[in-house]
Amino acid sequence: MTLSIAATTQSLTPETVYGLLEKVRRQQPRIHAITNAVAQAFTANTLLALGAVPSMTVAPEEVAGFAASADALLVNLGTLDETRRAAIPLAIEAARATERPVCIDPVFVDRSPSRCAFALTLLASRPDLVRLNTAELEALFPERARADALIASGTVLAVTGAEDKIESEGEDFRLLNGHPLMSRVTATGCAGGAVLAAFCAVEGDKALAAACGLSVFNIAGELAAVRAGGPGSLVPELLDALYGLSLRDIEARLQTA
Repeated sequence: MTLSIAATTQSLTPETVYGLLEKVRRQQPRIHAITNAVAQAFTANTLLALGAVPSMTVAPEEVAGFAASADALLVNLGTLDETRRAAIPLAIEAARATERPVCIDPVFVDRSPSRCAFALTLLASRPDLVRLNTAELEALFPERARADALIASGTVLAVTGAEDKIESEGEDFRLLNGHPLMSRVTATGCAGGAVLAAFCAVEGDKALAAACGLSVFNIAGELAAVRAGGPGSLVPELLDALYGLSLRDIEARLQTA
């Protein structure tokens, strides 16, 4: 499978971000999300608000069919039970066979050696995108050269934090959007990973897709935080913000380093 990586001349503008958002809305890609039990409903609703279509089965006997017919596959390791351990390799193999983008979110690999080992076997498939935080990055790649080798093979890394970093063979992006209240709601990051998968489904340049997807989700989070009274009302406000996000919103708030 040939991967498209960001050209060094590519720049992130509000028009570019909004253009990809509109492409998601027009094409309505179906994202098959193998995610953790806590995140399933929120992730599905996030994809629907964005304009994408979710499917969520983790049953090993049918997951390959779902992954092969989806427009992108998201694998989130938040709940790594026996069923998901069996289903995930089957889903990745099916997505690869049909040249669907594969996005991996190795949640909590820094907490569990067995989970970290399982994640490393998945990375051997050279996924299109890996979304992770700094602690997870360091657990998977104690030597930076290993991360660089994965990037050189065509995988894009989206390292999230106070500053989000997109690293690829081509252009790297530094993004500064988001709001602290987003961290007070469980599974917000997991739902954000699904947004990245949706953008990867419609854009061959995976680094650009990740940069635009993170910007859209985090700007929606900022708008939601302004309207919300606290964590309890953030979720509905975030879904509404994603659904109604406009070019004007992105122009007013997009921040890059």
